[in-house]
Amino acid sequence: MLSAKRIKQLWEELQIPQRQLAAALEIETPMYSKIERGERPTKREQILTIAGLLKADEIAIVGEEKEFARKAFKVAQQKINQI
Repeated sequence: MLSAKRIKQLWEELQIPQRQLAAALEIETPMYSKIERGERPTKREQILTIAGLLKADEIAIVGEEKEFARKAFKVAQQKINQI
C-alpha cells in the first residue's frame, strides 16, 4: 500500500488536483480518495503512475510503508506471544 500521508503531501506541494491523479489512474475521484486515505489497496501499476505524476521516487514512498509494516508485525508478534 502506498503511504496516504506521503501522497497527500506531494500533491499539495505540486498543487495537482485529486481529479487529475484519479484521471491518470483511470478511476473516479472518490475511489482515488479511498486510496489516499488508505481504505483501498494500491496496485503496483498505480504506485508507478502516482510516483511519476508526483515526481517522487517509488522506492522512497514504498519505504515508508515497509517501516509501518515492520512495526505492525512486531505488535502482532507481541499479541500472539501474550495468548
